[in-house]
Amino acid sequence: MRTVLLALAAALVLIPPATASIAPKRSETALLNQMNELRAQYELPPLTLDPHLERAARAHSREMLAANVFDHGAFADRMFQFDVTGAVAGENIAWGTGPRGSAQGIVLAWLASPEHRANLLRPSFTRVGVADLVGPFQGYARAHVVTADFAD
Repeated sequence: MRTVLLALAAALVLIPPATASIAPKRSETALLNQMNELRAQYELPPLTLDPHLERAARAHSREMLAANVFDHGAFADRMFQFDVTGAVAGENIAWGTGPRGSAQGIVLAWLASPEHRANLLRPSFTRVGVADLVGPFQGYARAHVVTADFAD
């Protein structure tokens, strides 16, 4: 029987007001679609990809994979480093294998957590950056390490 893991964490920070984009991978597009399907059910505006948030999310997932560590790190500093603008920014992270590492599994898990749900359904969040990187993590050969960075 294959063990399936999913771990979650959420962060929220106020950022001061203040562009080339990276093409999203299929798994990242699937994650964006799942988030937007959920938001549509609540009559919220869709999230659109933002190049600053994309770069921040990719950098963070890459850093977590490389260090084999699951945490938000210096979230506010990262938002500043990648020139993220807006009044408020938030972050959801997750990692998982098997179905729990899929876009649907991750969004369902976030929805079940009050902090993650708040980020997903925050009406003012209209921009997002999504990273879904796969590699060895926490003892698993092929885990999805996901970061979603949000801003208004």
